[in-house]
Amino acid sequence: MNNKNTTANNVGTFLIFAGPAVLAFMAVIIIPFLYGIYLTLTSWDGISKAKPFVGLANYVNAFKDAGFWSSLGLTLLYVAISVVLVNVVGFLLALLVTGKIRGSNFFRAGFFVPNLIGGIVLGYIWQFIFKTILVYVGQNAGIGFLQKSWLSTPVTAFIALIVVTIWQLSGYMMLIYIAGLTGVSEDLREAAKIDGCTENQATRYIVLPLMRSSFTICLFLTITRCFMVYDINLALTAGGPYGSTVLAAMYVYDKAFVSKAYGVGQTQAIILFVITAIVAVSQAVINKRMEVEA
Repeated sequence: MNNKNTTANNVGTFLIFAGPAVLAFMAVIIIPFLYGIYLTLTSWDGISKAKPFVGLANYVNAFKDAGFWSSLGLTLLYVAISVVLVNVVGFLLALLVTGKIRGSNFFRAGFFVPNLIGGIVLGYIWQFIFKTILVYVGQNAGIGFLQKSWLSTPVTAFIALIVVTIWQLSGYMMLIYIAGLTGVSEDLREAAKIDGCTENQATRYIVLPLMRSSFTICLFLTITRCFMVYDINLALTAGGPYGSTVLAAMYVYDKAFVSKAYGVGQTQAIILFVITAIVAVSQAVINKRMEVEA
């Protein structure tokens, strides 16, 4: 009898405290995801009530779509470069603001602010910078590579996407790295210095191994955000020039809502999700196994 009462109390406590969160998660994430998988088996155009069942035809069409794989290849290149640079810059900023410099709190806030700006607003701000401000500076100062807009050629437009991504995400990763740096005991650093280690050696052999969990989190966040980037891509380049900077998320959106091929677009979204999950979870598992404790 007591066991039944205990179980009932535990269930009641769970429903009170975790129930609303579970229901919200089911309503916002799980149910739409399962419904999205169902839509991949239909030829729905995104508007009509009819959803004709087509089986695996959308998956066949998705794998035959050269444009999708081209955008996915560009996305993989964008992710590879952005993830490395965002984390390098974020870590260097964390080292800077945790050092003995004046106004470190001011710099922390300043570096984090870009992450608070929405991607659409951020894209338009940087579009104005690349098209107007930098061109004006380049023409008046005689700087050749700034005399025309970076958004006017495929290579420089792609570089501009990476620059804006680094500017937006580095400050957020900086906060996580600051937490990791401050979590390393000063006693370990002092012991390393007593044993003859320089500051760089202490950072390399003591601090970095103990920050493995911070690297795991930052890599996971940057990988998932870069794979799914859409707002900056839309506002900054809109896929131009000549469709040369259409990343996977934008291609999927256009396929579903512009071309009215919602079934195929949803299928490509599922494929993008699976690839993102495999890459992000794989690095998390590998890094987790390499973590060390003080």
